Amino acid sequence: MNQLFEKSMSNNLSFWQHKYGEYKPSTPIGEGTHDVDLLIIGGGFTGLTVARETRRDNPHLKVMVVEAQDIGFGASGRNGGFSMAQFGLEPEITMLRWGEEKAKQGQAYALKGVEYVRNLIEQENLDSDYEHTGMLRIAYSDSQVKRLRKTFKLITSLAPNANYQFLECPAAQAMLKSTQVKAAIFEPMVGILDPCKHVRELKRLAQNAGATLHENTKVLDINTTEHAIKVITQNASINTKKLVIATNAWTHKIPGLKKLRNRQHPAWSHQIVTEPLTKQELKSLGNQERFSVLDNRQMFHYMRVTQCGRITIGGGDGKCQYGDDMSLWNEEKVWKKLEEHFRWLFPDLHHKKIEFKWGGPVSVNLDMAPEIGFINDERIIYATGCLGHGVSSTQLNGRLIADLIAGNNSELSKFWIVNRKAIPTPPGSLLKYLGIKIITSVLKGIDKFEERHLAKP
Repeated sequence: MNQLFEKSMSNNLSFWQHKYGEYKPSTPIGEGTHDVDLLIIGGGFTGLTVARETRRDNPHLKVMVVEAQDIGFGASGRNGGFSMAQFGLEPEITMLRWGEEKAKQGQAYALKGVEYVRNLIEQENLDSDYEHTGMLRIAYSDSQVKRLRKTFKLITSLAPNANYQFLECPAAQAMLKSTQVKAAIFEPMVGILDPCKHVRELKRLAQNAGATLHENTKVLDINTTEHAIKVITQNASINTKKLVIATNAWTHKIPGLKKLRNRQHPAWSHQIVTEPLTKQELKSLGNQERFSVLDNRQMFHYMRVTQCGRITIGGGDGKCQYGDDMSLWNEEKVWKKLEEHFRWLFPDLHHKKIEFKWGGPVSVNLDMAPEIGFINDERIIYATGCLGHGVSSTQLNGRLIADLIAGNNSELSKFWIVNRKAIPTPPGSLLKYLGIKIITSVLKGIDKFEERHLAKP
């Protein structure tokens, strides 16, 4: 691994941030008191979309975004880049928790999110490396194939016009040439992008629309009264009429708003990236269209080929943080398991080196579905719980929040995730630890049982 990679890893940067190269962040907020109509905390997919859409709705409003790090440091710049049509954790869980009608509405919302992002990229000519290549959901064992058939039946009932395709073993292996693949569902209506390039393009759009951005500006406190909202940073105070909390997995760390502490919990996902593959090696994958890949495990892996010809693979063993620390950036055991899975799936590529590794948190809640809500009254709006599937849905959430700010009684603003009755996570660390430990143990047990006949690494 070269020195540049090592420097990027020591700074907890993702491959996408490293690949982006030199970046000049906006200046931190200046000293003194600032007055705005709308303040947005969090410069990711959600926050930047809210800023842009709000300014487009009402160019007279003074809109400001503050981001604690460089834009692209958070989940929006370190995810896998899957613009996928998946609402909640899995369709079966959404159906069980929320019922058929809400599950259908959720799936329609997810599909709308993909189209929203695709249309934005095309209409604004964004440099996001977007490719509308589809996604392959694969199964490795007979048990997983059986469950995959049930998933196919469910998702085709929830979105009958989405053109999902079930592929038996020969057809699945023709698309992804691995002997481990036993069947697949192909979803042609989704795409991939470079998340760091995309979020920084959203920054450009927000600025072009007239929003003010300040990076490396950490919020230290939030004070609310009946007549005012005051946000305190290290060297400034910001008075705002309305406030949006768009920090997702970091939301529990927002000071001054106790209601947010138990809305969600950060779960960590880690990824690895190989050295570039040769043209012949890329051809041997069968994945010529660079569609994304998601396996049908409970502790699922996600994989894709980058435009520069590398394989990136992530997921597997997720990690959860207990307490307020956010420090699980480097997990060698998880990275080792990802590398083993990669070499098991593609043994002909055993000689390829792993050149980059990173991790980052995603926002998870007990309802296993996104949440947009108000705090006390409608002046403060927050968004959490995209469960690692938020590349497209967080951006559509941004448009939805802009409707709420404008008071638009739109189809989006009436979506059932708005101000829904959510189950809060337990207070303290012990109950969270026990609950998460039980859930992950069960999921890992299912995977172990379903893959008991496979020759694993």
